[in-house]
Amino acid sequence: MPTAAPFTDQCQGRTLHPERIGRAEAAALPPAEVARLAQLFKAMGDPSRVRILRALGSGEMCVCDLAALIGVTESAISHQLRLLRTLRLVANRREGPVLYYRLTDDHVGRLMALALEYLRE
Repeated sequence: MPTAAPFTDQCQGRTLHPERIGRAEAAALPPAEVARLAQLFKAMGDPSRVRILRALGSGEMCVCDLAALIGVTESAISHQLRLLRTLRLVANRREGPVLYYRLTDDHVGRLMALALEYLRE
């Protein structure tokens, strides 16, 4: 059974565009940033987390209010919030026994708004 030829052997008849390759290489991200960006989009790829982020875009909320809004248990919300905190998408503050969550900054809300704008076009 013949083996596949290496990629370079298969491209002998194709035209390469060095200037385009150079532009893409110049715009390439360091591996650590690629990984963080992938984690961000993965976090935003879960419907519950999207709903949490959208809700927090209107202002801070406690776990029990988020659970009631989304229709899941407080434990499930806490689990999702822990992940979102790890990725620095949300932050919290304590007021007595209650933790209130909010988006970390305006970038998160703008990212959500931009994604919605893209989808609605």
